[in-house]
Amino acid sequence: MALNIKDFSTLVSDQVTALQGAAAGLIDTAIGSILRSIVESNSAVSMWLQQLIVNLLVTTRAATCSEDDLDSWMADFSFTRLAAVAATGQVTFSRFTPTNQALIAVGSQVTTTDGTQSYLVTTDTTNAAYDATQLGYVIAANVSSLLVPVQAVTAGAAGNAQAGTITVISGSIQYVDTVTNSVTFASGEDAESDTDFRARFVLWIASLSKSTLSAIGYALSSMQSGVTYTLTENQSYAGTSQPGYFYAVVDDGSGTPSSTFLDQAYSAIDAVRGFTITFGVFAPTVISANITMTLTLSSTAVRSEVVALVESALETYVASLSLGQTLPYTQLATIAYGASPFVTNVTGVTLNGSSADDITATARQVVRAGTISVS
Repeated sequence: MALNIKDFSTLVSDQVTALQGAAAGLIDTAIGSILRSIVESNSAVSMWLQQLIVNLLVTTRAATCSEDDLDSWMADFSFTRLAAVAATGQVTFSRFTPTNQALIAVGSQVTTTDGTQSYLVTTDTTNAAYDATQLGYVIAANVSSLLVPVQAVTAGAAGNAQAGTITVISGSIQYVDTVTNSVTFASGEDAESDTDFRARFVLWIASLSKSTLSAIGYALSSMQSGVTYTLTENQSYAGTSQPGYFYAVVDDGSGTPSSTFLDQAYSAIDAVRGFTITFGVFAPTVISANITMTLTLSSTAVRSEVVALVESALETYVASLSLGQTLPYTQLATIAYGASPFVTNVTGVTLNGSSADDITATARQVVRAGTISVS
């Protein structure tokens, strides 16, 4: 039921009307009179009480409270907000003179060109250059560069970096001169928003009956922020009919989730699947989007700056596509126009060599940026 909230003037008017209606003669409620002062004092107290009631109702309902109040409300059900996810990716360490062996220790720090984001080298035992004894990655003599994994120091979407923007080595690494990231980092996610938190709570209620589509969906979406997935039932991954089997294609936002992430997804599904129901978990197949276009700019524009803005906008858009989402060819020019007001015309647009076709992804595929060439 909606609250009948009254403003200050209405409260004063209602009291004066009630007083005058109950009095045998005319009473003085002019501004400055004693009775008017009492009426206005009552109204001020009523406004304060109204606000207390509104605040109480807001904080005691999940639909209206926010941030810490919403966390407190959900905590009564032992239901917690998903934390922010740190961006991950790979950077290339290089040197001008590859005569000596170099070691890139786990924990070495690199930053973006503007110094706003920092990243630490992480452990990847599957990397052939990783040396467990020295706790780092070895660049052998006569090898000029090496690709190693890094993770943002601060979790959240701010850790996502455009290609070529991680260029500074914090401190120094002996026999290593430069660093850069050849691909965009897009796996960083902010902490779960209030809206998503409420939506997942509804999904959790629906998932309390195990062995259902909702239960599996909830289990996957609760792994971390930014998870997308597709579920296909009664069909093998190869596309043949297989009753009693389903498979999940799961992505952490990067397009190439790690084996650890896939193992976690398998465990999450296994905890809620139906007895004797078999399943499989797979990473998405990445479809590369190679984009070219030519820009016509206004006379006052600095071409290099506008080109960088357009390339960044295209990379960001492609990185935002989820499993099974199509990359429309016609959207490319729209993104270019929106990236800068100095863009007056966009010509020669091609997508994977075609000047008309969209890139259509299946439930097993995700589109990610390949080569982007803007001139």
